[in-house]
Amino acid sequence: MMSRIPLSVLLLAAHTLAASWPQFRGPDGTGIAEGFELPDRFGEDENLVWKRELPAGHSSPVVAGETIFLTAHEDERLLVLAMERDSGEVLWIREVPRTRREPFQRTHGPSSPSPVTDGENVYAFFGDFGAISFDARGNERWRRPLGPFVNQNGHGSSPILAGDKLLIVCDQQVGAYLIALDSATGATIWKTDRPMATRGYGTAGVFRPANGKPQVVVPGAYRVSAYDLESGEEVWWVDGFAWQLKCVPLFAGDTVFINGWEIGGDPGQRQDTPSFKDVLASHDRDGDGLISQDEAPYERLKAAHPWGEADLGGDGRLDERDWYFYGARRAPVNNLVAIRPGEMRGDITERGVLWRYNKSLPNTASPLLYRGTIYLVRDGGIFSSVSPRDGSAHRVGRLPDAAEKHWASPVAGDGKIITISQGCVISTIRPGEQWSVIATSRLDGTCFATPAIVDGKVYIRTLQAMYSFGLE
Repeated sequence: MMSRIPLSVLLLAAHTLAASWPQFRGPDGTGIAEGFELPDRFGEDENLVWKRELPAGHSSPVVAGETIFLTAHEDERLLVLAMERDSGEVLWIREVPRTRREPFQRTHGPSSPSPVTDGENVYAFFGDFGAISFDARGNERWRRPLGPFVNQNGHGSSPILAGDKLLIVCDQQVGAYLIALDSATGATIWKTDRPMATRGYGTAGVFRPANGKPQVVVPGAYRVSAYDLESGEEVWWVDGFAWQLKCVPLFAGDTVFINGWEIGGDPGQRQDTPSFKDVLASHDRDGDGLISQDEAPYERLKAAHPWGEADLGGDGRLDERDWYFYGARRAPVNNLVAIRPGEMRGDITERGVLWRYNKSLPNTASPLLYRGTIYLVRDGGIFSSVSPRDGSAHRVGRLPDAAEKHWASPVAGDGKIITISQGCVISTIRPGEQWSVIATSRLDGTCFATPAIVDGKVYIRTLQAMYSFGLE
């Protein structure tokens, strides 16, 4: 199942001239902004334009014109901020109602989803409230409570805009859905249930095939699905992914690229699971058609944490849906996948997949497609170049001084790729099949956010501060 993607299509997709950085990972989620010279090195006293301390937050900055928008949290408050791009001055801070407290994983927080901007207004989403929009001066335009959500790690998907639609992936253990809100009012345009999805953290992307209608591509648990942008109807899907995805889809012509990695999905780690019917026959001692914690067939499953992850509804019993997803989680598939849907509909797992690649895959950082090559940065500082035409690996190596986790996705411009580790080690890389490291820098603090690039400036957020870097 191998095919080749024309190089001209890949190069066209990589040449993105961005005058703004409107959403997570910039224009169309590509992570690319060309047209200006960028610095090689970044430090507390090297190529620094300004630094501003800020409330904490894991979300990434977005930029519209002269304004940077962020979300944050401080003393249990949820915040939306606007900063002046040239000086770092905080223009305004607005508090968002916090009607509940989601649980969240320790490397996560209540303000993880990045905002999105249409160039004039900003739109933010918080798992502990829902969606809200402000204009450029900080005046509230509308608010739309959503949830509560059942997600053990807290919500992480960022909203995106497509014309008049604000698209939000609301994946959770029970009752997952994709919703399109009217960007002018916050009213529902359509809402589509995702019964085959559980918890997920991927951000949607809009796929615009040359000979078809726009589609919303959503990376989800075990499956990637595409929905008609206008109606919300599911168009096609591909199975064979990890049990929770965190990436942004990439597009090149009529091809979609999706990455997914999670613990247990590497070859040799997957485990077979008996059918729910067989488990009931041998372990349902009280005959209620469900599996209680003390009836669980595996001792490990009876422990609190594995049981809590298997009991999606939180009712103390496993039903057939819970068991299906428990089994799927024991046999996930870690891979980077190239999909060409064409005009196919429904399950295109066999017909639509061009290739799968399963070596040195990122956990959280999305792939980068830049100047005809796909780049991956894995925890431990493992950096790879992969051919988007046939999924073959070119070079796999380790970034100097960056052998730690990488939550931020790589970005690129000016013939340079920039990656940031959790410890704020910044690697500047010369792209190419045989890529090389140009420079290694370090900032104070902890880094989870993906940088933004606008007009020759690189904006980097740590948990403690926002930096602007550039050549002046």
